[in-house]
Amino acid sequence: MAPDRDHAPLAERVEELLAAGGPLPIVAAGRPVLRRPTEPYDGQLGPALLARFVEALRLTMRAAPGVGLAAPQVGVELRIAVLEDPAPVPEEIAVVRGRRPQPFRVLVNPSCEPVGTARAAFFEGCLSVPGWQAVVARHAEVRLRAEDEHGHPVDDVFTGWPARIVQHETDHLDGMLYLDRADLRSLSTNEAVAALWSQPTPAAAADALGFELP
Repeated sequence: MAPDRDHAPLAERVEELLAAGGPLPIVAAGRPVLRRPTEPYDGQLGPALLARFVEALRLTMRAAPGVGLAAPQVGVELRIAVLEDPAPVPEEIAVVRGRRPQPFRVLVNPSCEPVGTARAAFFEGCLSVPGWQAVVARHAEVRLRAEDEHGHPVDDVFTGWPARIVQHETDHLDGMLYLDRADLRSLSTNEAVAALWSQPTPAAAADALGFELP
């Protein structure tokens, strides 16, 4: 669907973002775009511009590096996100956290809902809150419904770490940051996490910092 006149300013802003080339600037916490629900995508960018924008999101996510990136994190208030996780972690951590390699995916107008009642809590960070991590309890399994960049339907169930990524990115599209769901007693710098809390689970951190796990 081609963009109409009312959508032109958004398309123009995306064109300006892409004109610089390379990774896009990532918006940090405190910017209003991160706190507003995004607009459903209904052709505002048109197919060619959407493809270029998706490629820029992929480049930016990989350069950061991160395992997911939502459009508002680059200042664009559209319900679009990308994810990809090569899962370069030790086997012990991968097993405990349910972290498995995920191929590159584009999620257009995604929504997710919990499957079952199980929850899992782990340290989590965000490219828009650089330098910090905190423990977030999230649903252990979710069902994701969306479309891909070609308009094809997506209907998948995610468990473990992939479920966490999906929830984190859809939260961004609803104007939420992971800190809204975190136990703030767990808030730690990246350096502290690496030095003190690198175990597969945050049990030691919970005991030392005084917060509860589900």
